[in-house]
Amino acid sequence: MSDAWTLLKMLDWITEFFADKGIDNPRLDAQLLLAHLLQLDRVGLYLNYDRPLSAEELDRIRPLVKRRGQREPLQYLLGGTEFWSLAFEVSPAVLIPRADTEILVEEALSRAGERGCLLDVGTGSGAIVISLATELPDWQLVGLDISTAALAVAIRNAEKHGVAERVEMLHGDLAKLPERRYDLIVANPPYIDPEEWPELMPEVRCYEPREALLAADRGLACYHKLAVQATDRLVPGGWLLVEIGYRQSEAVRQLFAAAGLTEIFVRNDYADRPRVVGGRCP
Repeated sequence: MSDAWTLLKMLDWITEFFADKGIDNPRLDAQLLLAHLLQLDRVGLYLNYDRPLSAEELDRIRPLVKRRGQREPLQYLLGGTEFWSLAFEVSPAVLIPRADTEILVEEALSRAGERGCLLDVGTGSGAIVISLATELPDWQLVGLDISTAALAVAIRNAEKHGVAERVEMLHGDLAKLPERRYDLIVANPPYIDPEEWPELMPEVRCYEPREALLAADRGLACYHKLAVQATDRLVPGGWLLVEIGYRQSEAVRQLFAAAGLTEIFVRNDYADRPRVVGGRCP
């Protein structure tokens, strides 16, 4: 790399490099990385294609391109991602919010009245509970996580979006939920079967927090812990809503039924795969 590199030449080179490393959407990743480093939007990139890059810019680009080539998630390199049309800080302390999880937010909103209390179990970056807080101005909400590092990220995100006064972040384990009654409990808990670990993409397997991904008993352990507590932690008529792996819907339905929940349903995502299971406290 030298001062002779224009922005377009660099974009083309990074795209080819990422493609060789097996990265999905290499052109988009290259654009987003350059836009972040050069403080431009994608239109700005286009308008500056012929601009030579300075030595200082090249020195900033080089290490991040190398890290992405090693399959470190782009969102960690950028320090953030979008969820529910909101910008969230992310770091290796938290899972990267996925668009599929917005299905869980939709289901919670469809069951929320004007006022109530909601618990988000395993809140991570706070993406779910903060997104819900922006839509439910008269609700009190709680985010629970066992990781203090994750809670620090969630607190900053709550402050960023102006909901910190209504979203309480608590340190705790989902095996013992706070002794309160909630109108809604939502969770995107660890649900990956340890036997599936080698099949995961390098971005997930090598960089995202393992404790937020893996669960014993074929990935079902957390669902069991949530289900058995649900009737003691929900108001009558309250809902437990959980994100699931696409092969787990029937097993989670059975756990909910055994725990005494009713009106159990499965909601598919936009790829038509099971994504959310819900059950109601009688």
